[in-house]
Amino acid sequence: MTLLACEGGQPVRPDFLVFGRPKIGEEEIAEVADTLRSGWIGFGPKCLRFEAEFSRFAHAPHAVSVNSATAALHLALIVLDMRRGDEVVTTPLTFAATANVIVHTGARPVFADVDPQTQNLDPGELERAITPRTRAVIPVHMTGWPCEMDAIAAIARKNGLQVIEDAAHAVEAWYRGRKIGSLSRFTAFSFYATKNLTTAEGGMLTTYDDSVVERLRILRLHGLDKDAWKRYSQGGFVPYQTLEPGFKYNMTDIQASLGVHQLKRLERNLEVRERLWHLYDEGLAGVEGVRTPRLPASPGTRHARHLYTIQLDLEKLSVDRAQFMKALSAENIGTGIHFVPVHLHRFYQNTYGYRRGDFPEAERIGDRTVSLPLSASMDEDDALDVVTAVRKVARHYLLRETVASIAIEAETVMPDARV
Repeated sequence: MTLLACEGGQPVRPDFLVFGRPKIGEEEIAEVADTLRSGWIGFGPKCLRFEAEFSRFAHAPHAVSVNSATAALHLALIVLDMRRGDEVVTTPLTFAATANVIVHTGARPVFADVDPQTQNLDPGELERAITPRTRAVIPVHMTGWPCEMDAIAAIARKNGLQVIEDAAHAVEAWYRGRKIGSLSRFTAFSFYATKNLTTAEGGMLTTYDDSVVERLRILRLHGLDKDAWKRYSQGGFVPYQTLEPGFKYNMTDIQASLGVHQLKRLERNLEVRERLWHLYDEGLAGVEGVRTPRLPASPGTRHARHLYTIQLDLEKLSVDRAQFMKALSAENIGTGIHFVPVHLHRFYQNTYGYRRGDFPEAERIGDRTVSLPLSASMDEDDALDVVTAVRKVARHYLLRETVASIAIEAETVMPDARV
């Protein structure tokens, strides 16, 4: 058996494959340099250009740029007047920010379990979580696969709830012929460093509601009636008023300089990730101890291919997830965890009384999931290195009983033909 690198063997690759490394082109670099030379680096004309181009891309009437998807979700909740005593239902299988913003408004985050196949909010569990205090639902398009939005929207209409989509993973996704970003009253996107479209830090909130757009723009910059571009650009300084206590949530022109070119290459980058995804599917098929993603067929629905997550069959392995990932790291393969379910984090247990066992499907996935590198900055050789490393580590840590069982199975299917 080949010796693992963590036990003194030769690693699969000589250099470390960083998880989530972004692809930055010369166009972005030139645009950032142009912004720096212009003398205007805060919120300004390039943010406005990026908003307009993203609005067209998302098939959304309005796009409001912000400094993170967290800010986008928070602003949506603020304009919906979420407050103490209200409840917002979301999934526990998400980054903590999805729930944190609910807490920031004074409302209570209520979790509903996920579908074990898609890892997305289960509409049936959502319906069971609704109470007379429920005001909104935040579905999260996990790994880039859209939630069952028709079912969620129907439940929301029936119960008078607002829908805010967390599309941090799903910038290129489509749902049944409709672009994610155009379906619900609010959709939040992330442009964090590891995302399919990156501005290093940043986000966007799309909406079709004309009545709230101006307030969103005011709230993202301290509640002022004029942003910096209006106050200081050509024509001279214009006095401003504070209309309400807002937030420092604006994007900058430096970030938007990255975004406008990242947006242009999204489709090409998606094609790269799709090729890598299929290499993973083929290379990891049938590997004992590892389960690859299996999603339902859905016409007109497109996966954004943000995360390729395997699940470890821990009953067949002699190590836990942490040791499995440590072994991959020694082989020079970076990995991630998406996610430790939010209800298992100390704050949510201590504050709201959530406990292990409350959401078994999310917990099962959260205990076993490992995200493999998937980025347009990778090539096919990188993906094959990942496959080789996962196969190597899984084979090494297979329990003896599992190996014996596989051997017996093989003997039954293909008995020894020797006389």
